[in-house]
Amino acid sequence: MRKLNKKLSLVLLLVFSIFLIGCGNKEKAEEVKEDPTLKIGLMPAVDTAPILIAEKNGYFKDAGINVEIEIYTNAQNRQSALQSNEIDGAMTDFIAVATNVNGGFDIKATTMTDGMFPILSNEGATEKKDVKVGVMEVSVTNYLIDKWLSEDYNIEKVFVTEIPARMAALKTNEIDMGIFPEPVASNGELQGLTKNIYGMDDEFSPQCMVFTGDSISKKPNTIKAFHEAYNKAVDEINKNPEIAKEILIEKIPNTNPEVKDIMTLPTYKKAALPSDEYLQSIIDWTEKTLNKDLNVKPADLLEGKFVE
Repeated sequence: MRKLNKKLSLVLLLVFSIFLIGCGNKEKAEEVKEDPTLKIGLMPAVDTAPILIAEKNGYFKDAGINVEIEIYTNAQNRQSALQSNEIDGAMTDFIAVATNVNGGFDIKATTMTDGMFPILSNEGATEKKDVKVGVMEVSVTNYLIDKWLSEDYNIEKVFVTEIPARMAALKTNEIDMGIFPEPVASNGELQGLTKNIYGMDDEFSPQCMVFTGDSISKKPNTIKAFHEAYNKAVDEINKNPEIAKEILIEKIPNTNPEVKDIMTLPTYKKAALPSDEYLQSIIDWTEKTLNKDLNVKPADLLEGKFVE
């Protein structure tokens, strides 16, 4: 009887071992199935530096992922690429995220990014009370102009989405001022425009990286590795900010190398998300500016598992 029980125990142990091996193989198979490639759309801005450094230093490769980067000068083209699933994620802002999610587009912000947006002006423009200012309508540029200039100026906003077109409008005096991402702003300063720096000193940033719901569902480990490589690059930049300037000059099209001495960098921070209170203030501003109610809550805009 004891021999029978012993044989039965061995059989059960063997069956259980086969089951565990099968589960392990299944998990490995599922890991293999996840596509390790991320296609992302960036803008010509200092926010991109940690991502560009992570690519240059091989941090993505070390993490076992492949990140394909395209830099857009037109936010609408970047948005179209995101909505048509040509790219998995993009650098954008919470104003755009709120309006997109309200419109039914399944995207989530996974981390803030650190931007810098100087205001360029023509000679004498800052002395005027009534000014025409070039911005993009549904974007952080519109939000920051209200935040920084609304108390001191009567502002007529001129909506120019394409960054080169906004710069051209400023240089031909069609507008008095324009807001631009750095280092594009420093390019304008080299061409004779006045660069005015306003505070980007809030605890939270209105800029962010988003990924589509489909990508978050299908590539969670890849996106997690992306954020880990991002953090590693932030550490490197904070040790030596000059590498951020060098990579921006190298990778952002039409950037004059002379901007290195006048470029203003933000303080780069590791991947994190803002508070609900901060996001609600952005939602409130967006509703007021667009004169429409948004059926979204702060939690609807975020996916926090990659920064926890």
